[in-house]
Amino acid sequence: MDSTMVAKVLAFVLYLGFMIYIGLRNASKNNSASDFFIGGRKVGPWVTALSAEASDSSAWLLMGLPGLCYMGGIRETFWTAMGLIIGTYVNWLIVAKPLRKCSISFGDSITIPEFFSNRFKDKSHIISVISVVLIVFFFTIYTASGFVACAKLFNSVFGLPYHAGLAIGLIVILCYTITGGYTAVCTTDFVQGTLIFVAFIISATIAVISLGGPSDAIEAVRNFNAQTIAGNFGESLKAAFSANEKFGTLSIISALAWGLGYCGMPHIIIRFMGIRSNDEIKKARRIGTVWMVISYVGTFLIGTLGTAYLLNHGTILGVDAGTAIDGVTHFGDVETVFSETMMNMYPSFIGGIFLCAILAASMSTADSQLLAASSAVSRDIFKGIISKDADEKTVLNVSRFTVFLIALIALFLSLNPSSSIFSLVSYAWAGFGATFGPLILLALYWKKTTAKGAIAGLIAGAVTVVVWHNLGTIVDESIMKAFPVLSVYEIIPGFAANAVFAIAFSLLDKNKNPEMLAQFDSYKSMAD
Repeated sequence: MDSTMVAKVLAFVLYLGFMIYIGLRNASKNNSASDFFIGGRKVGPWVTALSAEASDSSAWLLMGLPGLCYMGGIRETFWTAMGLIIGTYVNWLIVAKPLRKCSISFGDSITIPEFFSNRFKDKSHIISVISVVLIVFFFTIYTASGFVACAKLFNSVFGLPYHAGLAIGLIVILCYTITGGYTAVCTTDFVQGTLIFVAFIISATIAVISLGGPSDAIEAVRNFNAQTIAGNFGESLKAAFSANEKFGTLSIISALAWGLGYCGMPHIIIRFMGIRSNDEIKKARRIGTVWMVISYVGTFLIGTLGTAYLLNHGTILGVDAGTAIDGVTHFGDVETVFSETMMNMYPSFIGGIFLCAILAASMSTADSQLLAASSAVSRDIFKGIISKDADEKTVLNVSRFTVFLIALIALFLSLNPSSSIFSLVSYAWAGFGATFGPLILLALYWKKTTAKGAIAGLIAGAVTVVVWHNLGTIVDESIMKAFPVLSVYEIIPGFAANAVFAIAFSLLDKNKNPEMLAQFDSYKSMAD
């Protein structure tokens, strides 16, 4: 092993070891389910904000979106980023404080399914069961995207086989999630969010300077794009650039609609429930929004400038493996543009540290999702329905076992090396945004929402997302072309279906629970 590889390995070992250390150090702090699932509502604004944004952004921020930019999807990346930044700010503004207050008022709820059951007085537990099933289903898909990112990173940096990279990512994430719980996850997410932030700022700046400044960098990218479309750089890459030229109104609406997902993401909004006080939410909102803006600017710059920057270093991504065109060699798929740029930009050890930002993005999302899914199963199904007398230790053990089980299923889904990080995240994001988003808003702002309305909304939103996502395989291609609206991002019809059904069934439900109505009035009168 040469000195370059030794330096990279050392950087990764130190980073992964530190993550495991955080988990072990926080293990003794988990004395109750509340400690394990939401940190006893004692987490400060900085950790809450960076944890929320790091767990939100995931590996697609450093691999999926830069890869899309590299392929010429600049406009799609821009509008998607705009939707996510706006969605982040609005979510902190209209959901954070009301959700913290409402979750405390309605039975001191510490999971989203438990909050829904308590808010809508659902003694049948139907809402809990449906919510948990949806959480496990979509989080398994989402977690799989994180494992795929880990595998692609280890393959790109160390040349490890894809499946060996999967195994390493799985082991490390399980170690600190199972032992440390919410506090460990938030602390590691804070570290990882900081690393992502610094990596983007420094790397984007160096890329611009190395290409001769802003104007020269833009010109270099334009020349690369023109050469790619006109030249012989491989049919797949050429087709990708051509396809991304067509980005109309429906595509912009679909990209902006990503912002709708925020109010329905359990692993994000659970941070609002765990923050130390209502007074600190405003500070956390500002921190989180600034982080998002700078990070997405970094994504845009690295993905876009990576085309010209890597070409200057003799590399082009996305061409059929093993080919060399005009002296430029293929060196990986387009979703490794960030890692390839880091390896070309820095000395081995420093590059290894910044490459850990990709690992950080993958792990910060996967750990949060595993914890949110396990809390739903152990708290809302096991203790809520199966064994109501279970003690805290038993609930924690069930949660840890659930983390392990869901991780194994996600591992199975990520076994295909051709898996697309962006596609996996897109599907899961739509699923959560359309199933939980409207209900969170209705629960916080509409007094007359009922359990029957919530159930109807959950089912309508989930079914619509799954069907719409698979329209391309069940509807003739000619019909899809004749009705372009059918290609709109599935979060839009799913969100709308959920809201319509929830409102309609709540209005039709004449048996409003007087206790629920009174408790809602009490929650609204709580001091900020």
